[in-house]
Amino acid sequence: MTQDTLELAKALITRPSVTPNDAGCQELISKRLTAAGFHCESMRFGDVDNLWARYGRQAPLIVFAGHTDVVPTGPESEWQSPPFEPAIRDGYLYGRGAADMKGAIAAMLIAAEKFIQSQPQFHGSIAFLITSDEEGPAVNGTAKVMETLQKRGENIDYCIIGEPSSDQTIADQIRIGRRGSLHGRLRIHGKQGHVAHPHLAINPIHTSVLALHELASAEWDKGNEYYPPTTFQISNLHSGTGAANVIPGHLDALFNFRFSTAVTIVELQQRSEAILKKYGLKYDVDWQIGAEPFLTKKGNLIAAVEDAVRNITGRSTRLSTGGGTSDGRFIAPTGTEVVELGTLNATAHHINECVKTEDLHTLEIIYNKILHTIFR
Repeated sequence: MTQDTLELAKALITRPSVTPNDAGCQELISKRLTAAGFHCESMRFGDVDNLWARYGRQAPLIVFAGHTDVVPTGPESEWQSPPFEPAIRDGYLYGRGAADMKGAIAAMLIAAEKFIQSQPQFHGSIAFLITSDEEGPAVNGTAKVMETLQKRGENIDYCIIGEPSSDQTIADQIRIGRRGSLHGRLRIHGKQGHVAHPHLAINPIHTSVLALHELASAEWDKGNEYYPPTTFQISNLHSGTGAANVIPGHLDALFNFRFSTAVTIVELQQRSEAILKKYGLKYDVDWQIGAEPFLTKKGNLIAAVEDAVRNITGRSTRLSTGGGTSDGRFIAPTGTEVVELGTLNATAHHINECVKTEDLHTLEIIYNKILHTIFR
């Protein structure tokens, strides 16, 4: 096993790049890629650093995409070792970002370096799209880079995102899409009054109970071949003045749909409001689209990934659309085949985040094999 990927992952972890601070990660990546023959371009939007690096000008173009930003560490006293001081214990690399997703970025970069060293005149192009705004608002990151690329006619054929997609063993699962996310901010109107005189008031908690129950228990769709059924979750309820003898004047609820391609945003909105109206509620609702669902159908990229996983690990990989949202939602709509392939997701965002050092090496070899398959 070479140490290249492990050492680069450690170097990235030492940089405390909590969203949106890149903390010098992209400078390190850019230097490595420039030395390998990539043309590197920094794209800063607002307070977000982005890197676009490309080797070659021909099609097809395969992009390795990822993010250098990480979530906050939580109480550092609960970590077995400081979160931004990479440590190896019992075959695992510990540190914030080890799994999500500095380990995968390191494996991607080393895989690309070695491929170019072995085959510098291949027919096609390789690029890296790296942002420091995936864990945050995701406004000035990949979305803005894609807008820039589209305006100047740079079209991506294939994209591998290094999100931690694996479940029990490395590459046992890849994501070929993600569900959409639709947020609702609901206010149910009542009439404030004294609890001793309920006939002079309208309690929005009481009036909304049946409607909220129906929303929570409704079947929105049955899913399809690739997606589970749509889910609805209430994430926050608030009402009242804090006084025990006051009937509140309104109830506020936050809820979210995680939805598949089996239903549309308009259908979810219309059905939700039909339920609210069914119970005669007076309400206001503000909708916010967090993400549209996307799905990559079987084609050259999925075939190359499946072949690489089988060749390197001896196992088949499962095609999944689980998990939350990812930056794939900004890339897939351009017609790009998008697959997410990375480390195990078990410790992402956790205290003592870690990844097997052996898995980093395996991931590097899989990425390298994919390049050889795409450009053979």
